Amino acid sequence: MANKVEVKELLEAGVHFGHMTRKWDPNMAPYIYMERNGIHIINLYKTAAKIEEANEALKKIAASGRKVLFVATKKQAKDIVAEKAAACNMPYITERWPGGMLTNFVTIRKAIKKMASIDRMKKDGTFNTLSKKEKLQIERLRAKLEKNLGSIADMTRLPAALFVVDIKAEHIAVKEAKKLNIPVFAMVDTNSDPRQVDFVIPANDDASKSIDKVLSLVSSSIVEGLSDRKAEKDEQPAEAPAVQAEANASEE
Repeated sequence: MANKVEVKELLEAGVHFGHMTRKWDPNMAPYIYMERNGIHIINLYKTAAKIEEANEALKKIAASGRKVLFVATKKQAKDIVAEKAAACNMPYITERWPGGMLTNFVTIRKAIKKMASIDRMKKDGTFNTLSKKEKLQIERLRAKLEKNLGSIADMTRLPAALFVVDIKAEHIAVKEAKKLNIPVFAMVDTNSDPRQVDFVIPANDDASKSIDKVLSLVSSSIVEGLSDRKAEKDEQPAEAPAVQAEANASEE
């Protein structure tokens, strides 16, 4: 079971602050506790329960060896997401979402391979044989690819899930995931429609402190799943001789 989420910690991080009441999405009503000074206050008991539910599912995905793609391009979220996703060895998009990132994954993979081939050219010395102009063009291309795709360079297949901060800002990513039946986990504020998300975490998706808190909880559950996977793999070789001996005995 994933670690219990403390409501007090969520409160201290300001996870409960929603948007102004006039900007709300009525579908978020079940997650709203009250209205204060024209701002909706999110019910943190529901948030805590939803984080625990999401954490269980994310832990299973990580333990199965599949990837969760983190998506957040807004200024106050991108650095936090890059840090937390990298810490749990998961791919992330924090620059502009490349259209067709999921629905046209083959093309994206080609761009990643192009980046790898440039790196090979530098290693084997081919790069040094080029003219100054060609070198400059290739360097620019490599920098552009790195900026947009560097964090997903190791993603050889479609992710098992998306984790999104602000589904309004990342609506294209959410749409692509839904088209391919890839489950979406997301921090959903009071101005967004939770029906677009499979695992809703009602939370303030604008304040960096709130984003950091939720992402810390989520990423630690993924780390847990990864360590469970490693422990299981480490046990297998030890079991193998015993299984083989048993098989030999049954043959006799």
